[in-house]
Amino acid sequence: QAAQAALPPGRERQASSQHAGYEQLKQECLRRGVLFEDPDFPACNSSLFFSENPTIPFVWKRPGVSMPLCSYPKFIVGGATRTDICQGDLGDCWLLAAIASLTLNEKTLARVVPLDQNFGPDYAGIFHFQFWQHNEWLDVVIDDRLPTFKGRLVFLHSAELNEFWSALLEKAYAKLNGSYESLKGGSTIEAMEDFTGGIGETYDVKEAPDNFYEILGKALKRCSMVGCSIDTSSAAESEARTPFGLVKGHAYSVTGIEEVSYRGQQVQLIRIRNPWGQVEWNGPWSDNSAEWRSVSPSEQRRLSQAARDDGEFWMKFEDFKVHFDKIEICNLTPDALEDSTAHKWEVAIHQGSWVRGATAGGCRNFLGK
Repeated sequence: QAAQAALPPGRERQASSQHAGYEQLKQECLRRGVLFEDPDFPACNSSLFFSENPTIPFVWKRPGVSMPLCSYPKFIVGGATRTDICQGDLGDCWLLAAIASLTLNEKTLARVVPLDQNFGPDYAGIFHFQFWQHNEWLDVVIDDRLPTFKGRLVFLHSAELNEFWSALLEKAYAKLNGSYESLKGGSTIEAMEDFTGGIGETYDVKEAPDNFYEILGKALKRCSMVGCSIDTSSAAESEARTPFGLVKGHAYSVTGIEEVSYRGQQVQLIRIRNPWGQVEWNGPWSDNSAEWRSVSPSEQRRLSQAARDDGEFWMKFEDFKVHFDKIEICNLTPDALEDSTAHKWEVAIHQGSWVRGATAGGCRNFLGK
C-alpha cells in the first residue's frame, strides 16, 4: 500500500447505503426521536458469519438501553488506552494488536476514533470511525447494537464494563470487511495501514540487522506502529502456549523500548502486550521476576512497571530475539506525525486507473483482452 497524504477535513467519503453523512443521519434520528439502525450492517446473523450459523444464541443489545450490566455507558473512560482492548471469542488478535499500537499516538487515534462521540444528551445510537481505503479516508457509520451472550459482549471489549469505544471500533471494521467472521485471521500490518495510510515493513527477527534495537527505538519514537509474533510450524501449533507463557501464531503489539540500570549495567528491555489482556511472559524481567528487586523505585515508575495481569510485560531484548520471529512496523506518513516530530518524509500522490485498450490489456498474444 503506497503512502498517501490524508484528505483535508470534511472530504472523507461516507460508507452508508443512504449516502448521507454521520451528522446528517444523527440529526435526522434526533429530530424523529429514534435510535439509528444501520441498514447496511443489520443486527442479524449475516453480519456475524458468512460461512456458518452461530453456535450460541447471540442477542444484539445497545449499551445502556438493553444491556443490564451497563446502566451508564461511556464512549471513553479515562482516555483510550491499550488496556481498553481485551479479546473476545473471535480470532482477531491481529486487529487488536494494531488497535493497541494505535492508542500510543493520540493524534492518529483521534482521526480513526473521533473523540467527540458519547452517550450523552445528544445520543442517537449512531457512531462513526475512519479508515484508510483505496487512497482516501472512508467514514464508516454504524449503530451501537452489539452482539452479546448472557448479557456480556461476545467480542472485543474493554476492561471497564461501561466503556465501548473499542467494541464499536471493531464493529465498524467488521462492517468494512463484510462481517465479524471476516476478521478471523489476518495481518497486523494490514490493519495498521488501514488505520494510518502508512507504509509497512516486516523484519525476520532472527536475521535482523545489528542495530535492530535502535531501529525499533526510532520507530516507536516517531510514532510508528509495531507488532510482533512467533511463527508456527503447523496449524496445530496456532495459539499454543510455550512454557514461558508466550503464544505461538498470535499477534502481539510492541508498546515500549527502554534501557534500565541493573546492577551497574545498562540492560536493553522491550515491552510487549498480549491483546487477550492476560497470559504473559514468565521469564526474566516478567512482572514478578527477581530482576525488578534490583531496580530503583524511580526507574520502575519511569517504565510504568507494575505486577498486573493485564497482558503487558517487559522482556530483555536478547530474550525477545530468541523467542519471537517476526516484527511488523507501519511507518506513518507526515500528516500522521506530531507537528514537533522531525522527519524527512516526502509524499507524492498519483491518481490513475487501468483503461482497456489504453493502459491495460492481456498478454502479448491477446492485447485486446
